[in-house]
Amino acid sequence: MNFKIIIVIAALSVVGSLGLYFALSTSGTTGTPYTVPPTIFDTKPISLDDSQEIKKFSSYDEIRKFLQDAQMTSVQYTMREGETLDGTVFPSPWTSGKGFAGTDSDQFAPRPGMPMESPPSGYDAEMPTHSTTNVQVKDVDEPDYIKNDEKYAYIVSGDKLTIIDAYPAETAKIVLKVGLDIPQGQSLQNIFLNKNLLTVFYQGNQEMDYIQEYGFAPSKIYTPLTHITILDVSDKEGPEIVKDYSVNGYYTSARMIGGVVYIVTVNDANISRPIIPMVREQDTVLISPPIYYFDNPDQYYNFNTVTAIDIFNNKINAETFLMSNAGTVYVSNDNIYITYQKNTPYHYYQNMEKDRFFNAILPSLPQDIQEKIKMVISDVTIPQQEKWNRVSDLLQDAYNGLSSSDRSKMFQKIQDAIYDYDTKLQQQMLKTVVHKISISDISLKYVAKGEVPGRLLNQFSMDESGDRFRIATTSEFYNQYKTVQFNNVYVLDESLNQVGKLEKIAEDETIYSARFMDDRLYLVTFKRIDPFFVIDLSNDTPKVLGELKIPGYSNYLHPYDANHIIGIGKETKDNQYGGTEILGVKVALFDVTNVSNPKVIDVKTIGKQGADSEVLSDHKALLFDKERNILSIPITEQGEMYAADARYYENRMWRGFYVFGIDPSDGITLKGMISHSNGTGYDYSMPSRSFYIGDTLYTVSSNLIKMNDLSDLREINELKLRDTSKIVQYVK
Repeated sequence: MNFKIIIVIAALSVVGSLGLYFALSTSGTTGTPYTVPPTIFDTKPISLDDSQEIKKFSSYDEIRKFLQDAQMTSVQYTMREGETLDGTVFPSPWTSGKGFAGTDSDQFAPRPGMPMESPPSGYDAEMPTHSTTNVQVKDVDEPDYIKNDEKYAYIVSGDKLTIIDAYPAETAKIVLKVGLDIPQGQSLQNIFLNKNLLTVFYQGNQEMDYIQEYGFAPSKIYTPLTHITILDVSDKEGPEIVKDYSVNGYYTSARMIGGVVYIVTVNDANISRPIIPMVREQDTVLISPPIYYFDNPDQYYNFNTVTAIDIFNNKINAETFLMSNAGTVYVSNDNIYITYQKNTPYHYYQNMEKDRFFNAILPSLPQDIQEKIKMVISDVTIPQQEKWNRVSDLLQDAYNGLSSSDRSKMFQKIQDAIYDYDTKLQQQMLKTVVHKISISDISLKYVAKGEVPGRLLNQFSMDESGDRFRIATTSEFYNQYKTVQFNNVYVLDESLNQVGKLEKIAEDETIYSARFMDDRLYLVTFKRIDPFFVIDLSNDTPKVLGELKIPGYSNYLHPYDANHIIGIGKETKDNQYGGTEILGVKVALFDVTNVSNPKVIDVKTIGKQGADSEVLSDHKALLFDKERNILSIPITEQGEMYAADARYYENRMWRGFYVFGIDPSDGITLKGMISHSNGTGYDYSMPSRSFYIGDTLYTVSSNLIKMNDLSDLREINELKLRDTSKIVQYVK
């Protein structure tokens, strides 16, 4: 074999697809061929910094042009002179002359309808105490499929609302089961309960007609709608719909503070025919929200709408932001934080091949070879298609002139430069974008945009304390040598500027759970053991105060008090092959009184391999009350195999609730187990939940609600939630 051919193969392994890049950049099918500028070697690394300036669109045409320009940039599409993209004009609120650019806050005054004169009266002091949904931030309620007060429980499943007279347990009964007329195939998703008002979310769609440009026949286009239906349940046997609002887009997240519901919806931008989000009541448009944007490159654009509804006073407000799809949402008493993973447009990846060559590979070559390559590329008399052939010859000749050992050293130098370049670039690209919107009653005001390296685990990776926003992330990227992982904590000011950081915590591991509590962050990472970190956040420079390493991991951390933390996750052990074996569900109690030396007070393991709990992925499945000394978690355990018939065996599955008492002095004590199912069949249509009213513990699974005495778990009563033989009346 010719030695020169061997060197070509080796060289291509170093520079990757650079030749393909030059070919693509010089042979477009339309428009003027790309010309490499003479100053190409002076180019700086690709900038991934984003503009922080928020702007407002003034017209529908401006939005359409912005999206189409972004699309052209993203796919590197080149148009011939006179060629246009699909310019279909879709019906919009601006065509009426009432453009939203002039929308002011006074347009969001209360609308005509059915306002309540005043909120319902408070609870009777004689009524029993009751638990509420397990939430992240005090006084910021989170939606769930079940809500309760001191007497009644409200459950949504499928298209039905079930109202249960739950207290006292001895006489508990289903008062009403009523359906909502929602689209086929959709389900009621979540609810809020506030006094006698129930706020229900479900998904629908809107059908619209349009005529394609230069066409004549109308076609159909559909856009998702999120419905926010407010029910007055004062009369338990005859609830009435007070309001039925809808917002374009898919339901993403919601919170309720006082009597105001905040909801985030996401609608695809539909670049050729943008469908502008609007807030409606029935078929009447109430609000055409102002639409804000940033001059930032993005791969995917969506309309993200934040809507605020005062359910008692019939006031509503909304604003829309053109950006990536809203992901994890954190809400404090004063601000909404919308986050998502940064999406870099495709052409950035194309440019990286060129940028890597000029900023990593080329500087690693001998100086004389660098100069020769620069002369070739900058020579405007050489046809563009010929330039890479000449560069390739120069590289091959340079490699052929080296001894085997010198050639290996050069390749290693180039590989190291590529590794350093790719590492820095991937750290730049893997970022979490944070948008901050202040809230006060129905007032919405965009505050700031920021970015931090890494990706989020969930909402518990974020926290607001005073004018500081704290966030924990995992950085993870790949190179030709290995996968790189480490974890970080960042502190941002009120304008989301970074003022402090702690990086490279627990290298080669990833965050499994996080919990911010006042001036501390409790962080669990995992690879083979469970490092439990105590991190100080008393100033803008986070630091690790203490660390504890134990087997297993915690997926969810819950405060017991200022010096004790409950962890719920999985137990693990090392197996004979050098790997890690996942065992049963683990409940642990950590003592952090001595922050430099955290300890485990007690651990309880539930079940064997295959045991699971919804708490590991859904914090609302947990019931914990320190004063009543109760912790209730749903559990699924695999039981013994049995012969289903002569052909195969099946596992019996036990499903129910483990109820514990937790005390720093006594540790974790199993109070008892409440069985809901013990067989092979199970309906997963509803998540499992626990709550209490007075001295009764209520455990809810898909088709069953059980009532047990809180003190000794003695069974009091149970109700089946479904009876298909009954007729369900639809709500008025």
